[in-house]
Amino acid sequence: MLQNSSLASVTVGLVQVAVTAVAALIMDRAGRKVLLLLSGVIMAVSTTLFGVYFKISVPHGKNSSVLMSAEHLAEGPADAPAWLALLSMGLFIAGFAIGWGPIPWLLMSEIFPLRARGVASGFCVVTNWGCAFLVTKVFHELLDLLSPYGTFWLFAAFCALNVVFTVLCVPETKGKTLEQIQSHFQQRSRPRSSPPGPPQ
Repeated sequence: MLQNSSLASVTVGLVQVAVTAVAALIMDRAGRKVLLLLSGVIMAVSTTLFGVYFKISVPHGKNSSVLMSAEHLAEGPADAPAWLALLSMGLFIAGFAIGWGPIPWLLMSEIFPLRARGVASGFCVVTNWGCAFLVTKVFHELLDLLSPYGTFWLFAAFCALNVVFTVLCVPETKGKTLEQIQSHFQQRSRPRSSPPGPPQ
């Protein structure tokens, strides 16, 4: 059991390190927006699969004690649901590490103008860690309220909204100077001029 637990922990860590390194290498080639979209889709799929795992293995579980860590999953029998959970966890870690883990910190330094970069970056950091705290704080309450599979399907829905937000709101900054990026936002913020009226 101890060997399986250690193997699961090492595997999760290796996946995270390897995918983060890949993201750093291909970020300037693939583009920030493409990787964010890929990351959001992978996270949505992985959390959906996690919900399926809990729906199959714990059909009546509305107790937070039914959740298991990667180590506990590895200690169980090698049946399909256990491997589904490990696969889902690995996919989520890989999806997060390739996009929404590293790229937002890079985008912050690219899209904010110099006059507001300090305050805006600080606001983003506070928002990020505040949301992380909020998810951690209410996670067990969500398990009791929605059940484990409902909770992960809720997370999947937020990941899907994340993809929509990326498509509609996040600009591609690959190969662009800071001046070009700022010009992009200035053009979007300008009100469209109304067409000239008919001559009097």
